[in-house]
This record gives sequence, C-alpha cells and structure tokens, in this order.
Amino acid sequence: MRTILYILTTLAVIGLAFWAYRENYATQEALAETDKLHRDIRAAHARLAVLRAEWAYLNRPDRLHDLADINFDRLGLLPLRPEQFGRVDEVAYPVPELLPITDAVEVSGTIEGENRP
Repeated sequence: MRTILYILTTLAVIGLAFWAYRENYATQEALAETDKLHRDIRAAHARLAVLRAEWAYLNRPDRLHDLADINFDRLGLLPLRPEQFGRVDEVAYPVPELLPITDAVEVSGTIEGENRP
C-alpha cells in the first residue's frame, strides 16, 4: 500500500513539475510579446511625433501663402475675408415634415387649473 502511495506521489510531483515548466515558458512568452508590443507602441509614438512635426512644417502659413501665389493661375485661391462668413440666423434650416394624423381622437372636457367662464 505504501508503494502505491509513493508511486502516486511521485507521479503527482512529476505532473506538477511538468505543469510548472509549461507555465514558466508560457509566462516568458507572454512577457516577451508584451515587451515587443511596448516597443511597437514606442515606435508608433515616435513615428506619430515625426508626422506631426512634418505636418506642422508643411502647413506653415508663409509656405502656404507662397504656394497659393505660385499656383494662383490654376487654383485661384484668395485669402479669406470676414464678409465671406455668414451668421447663424442666415442659415436656412429645413422645415420638418409633419406626420399625417390617421386615427383622430375626439377629446372633450377642460384642463385642470384652467378657469373658463
């Protein structure tokens, strides 16, 4: 009986060691993938910073003004003036369509709190 207990204990220890071994390598793989993702995120942030700097450089007002002057014949771009902008009260909003009344309900009576002679 004692021999069977020793064999089962030994098999349980071997099984737990195998499980711990696999978990250790799975954890190391997850950590390596996490490090790779962090590197990729840092690289993406660096690329984004460069792209923002390039965008700011290319959108300098003096450069855009020079480009508009050079390409005036093709594009006809002019500077914006205040009288080109409209006011909010000048915007024509569409009038919503009213839904047709299909089943009219007859109502009679008075409203509470209303004094009628």
